[in-house]
Amino acid sequence: MTDNVFYKKGLHFGCKRCSFCCGHSPGFVYLSHRDLMALCTFFHLSIKEFVETKCRWADYYYGAKVLALTEKKNFDCGLWENGCSAYEARPIQCSTYPFWSWMLEDKQTWDDCAKDCPGMNGGRLWSFEEIEKNKKAYDDNIPLKKEEVEELIRLEENKIN
Repeated sequence: MTDNVFYKKGLHFGCKRCSFCCGHSPGFVYLSHRDLMALCTFFHLSIKEFVETKCRWADYYYGAKVLALTEKKNFDCGLWENGCSAYEARPIQCSTYPFWSWMLEDKQTWDDCAKDCPGMNGGRLWSFEEIEKNKKAYDDNIPLKKEEVEELIRLEENKIN
């Protein structure tokens, strides 16, 4: 399997803090259960408060609505404040960048993405194993559907009352 993978000897990446991956164009930061709970804890907010103040519903596959972070008018992530305001609790989607499965499909895709990210093809060498670990975390990070979030809020409210 690794013989035909272009990154079998690793890839160079070092974040330059340019923030391109955190904004500048429309996009979605989808939130999984792990992401939501980590961010609620970090901001000391209930699920309902966090969802109402920092999230939006995004269209997803097969007509589903899933939880995503808000964006500012300039398309920056709603958590971006001259850096990630929740860096320690940032979503898996953010912490695994740029080792996303679709970006690792082939060298051409990787190099095309690197045109927008000055940290790609520079910085430290990430091993095949590190890349695969990040890729798996990204692939396994399933966004919460609206119904699931509503259930979490209901359970949380019942626990409080």
